[in-house]
Amino acid sequence: MTLSNRTLRDEIKEYWSDRAATFDQELGHRIADGAEMQAWRALFTQHLGAARGRRLLDLASGTGEIARLCQDLGFKVTGLDWAEPMLERARAKMPDVTFVQADAERTMLPTASFDVIVTRHLVWTLVDPAAAFAEWHRLLAPNGVLLVVDGDFVQRNWFARLLAPKSAASQRASRHQDILSRVYFSKGARADAVAALLSTAGFTEISVDHNLRAVHRAQSRALGWRKSLLRRSEHRYVIAARKS
Repeated sequence: MTLSNRTLRDEIKEYWSDRAATFDQELGHRIADGAEMQAWRALFTQHLGAARGRRLLDLASGTGEIARLCQDLGFKVTGLDWAEPMLERARAKMPDVTFVQADAERTMLPTASFDVIVTRHLVWTLVDPAAAFAEWHRLLAPNGVLLVVDGDFVQRNWFARLLAPKSAASQRASRHQDILSRVYFSKGARADAVAALLSTAGFTEISVDHNLRAVHRAQSRALGWRKSLLRRSEHRYVIAARKS
């Protein structure tokens, strides 16, 4: 039986809700203070410029790590996530930030209510990215900026396949693979495909940046040599785009 998009969205929501309790313990989700935080700050400042109190929406905010980063940079932050257990942890970290429970593809937030939208590791999970990007375009005020941090975590070159750990199958891994097989980017969220959909949604001045070396370098000690090399070999990117 073919599942509806609504059912798939429910599964995605439940999957991330179940991961909330240990999410900050997983490398690549929690941003460590010190060198890693400095690398992320530099990357966001490079693409967004000075905060100047601009209104920023952190989509799929999870436990609030990107929201924490952006608040420290001086943005007026709102976080949005569909998983209430994630939001509980984000609110505990930052009680002075507004966190909203909603679907990132259908937010129900007011038109032109943000100057900046950021999202990290959301695009690859989208059921309908064309509709999501149109929604994000609607939420931005004129001259607003979208920043997407994501990657293709499906397609791997021979070097990445060699480095990938041969982990035992788990219930969580099976759930992840089942969901991944049914989202739009089931074959991998390549930067050019994401950029093309952003253009169709009305975004302009689209740029793709593959240089995340400073972030990877800062993470390398905690990751270990194998995972560090694997991460650097993956198709990861930052896409910046503007609403004219």
